[in-house]
Amino acid sequence: MRKQRPSVPEDGGSTEKLQKVLAASGLASRREIERWIAAGRVSVNGHTAALGARVAAADVLRVDGKPVRRAGLRHRIIRYHKPAGEVTARRDPLARATVFDRLPALGRARWIAVGRLDLNTTGLLLFTDDGELAHRLMHPSSGIEREYAVRIRGEPGSGALESLTRGVALSDGEARFESLRPAGGEGVNRWYHVVLREGRNREVRRLFEAIGCTVSRLIRVRFGPVTLPRHLRPGRYEDVDGDEAKALVRAAGLVRPRPASRPRRKTLRTRHR
Repeated sequence: MRKQRPSVPEDGGSTEKLQKVLAASGLASRREIERWIAAGRVSVNGHTAALGARVAAADVLRVDGKPVRRAGLRHRIIRYHKPAGEVTARRDPLARATVFDRLPALGRARWIAVGRLDLNTTGLLLFTDDGELAHRLMHPSSGIEREYAVRIRGEPGSGALESLTRGVALSDGEARFESLRPAGGEGVNRWYHVVLREGRNREVRRLFEAIGCTVSRLIRVRFGPVTLPRHLRPGRYEDVDGDEAKALVRAAGLVRPRPASRPRRKTLRTRHR
């Protein structure tokens, strides 16, 4: 059994008693749920819950290891066009700009980044206030496709590009692209579109480096069924809802999609820093 640890939201948002939230989901009465908590059957964010625990909207709740579908919560998904020079972290020890700086405020929860993009990689980054959805999307077992537009410098040798879809030995094991197709360019600067089903650190760059090429530009253009639209400029975000949101929830293995908290909106401009 894991050590008990109270659930405390990072942003100081509103919380509710754990047994109240579980009872509202229709699992059992509050008194029965209190017995479950005392018996160690309930966890919050992977840690065994304690009686009296309070939880926020983004916390992941499980009973006997199974995720709880929380009643009455309307979750939100947004896509953000990450520019170069922003770090995917809430705070940066070097005081660099972070992807969270431009996001809209949430009154009752916190934004969770679905995966990461390194400092110089641009393009599509998803955020949600649904902890279970984020966990499912990022888990290696999901096998969700990530598509990138890649500009490389260098001339791949004969058969080198084909080897990238067969498998290349990296320091942390063999890796490969699910697909690779030319996308234009001339001379030593050529573009390709590649697809991965995992999110290892700098994987696209390291695969091309393994065949003697350097990635000079890297843009994520798709995560599962959600794409980066042409109208979404760097540093801006918009809600993902409708069919795209439903498809993303299905891709995560969550059978019942949750509606977005707001109707579809036009692209929002962010404040200048």
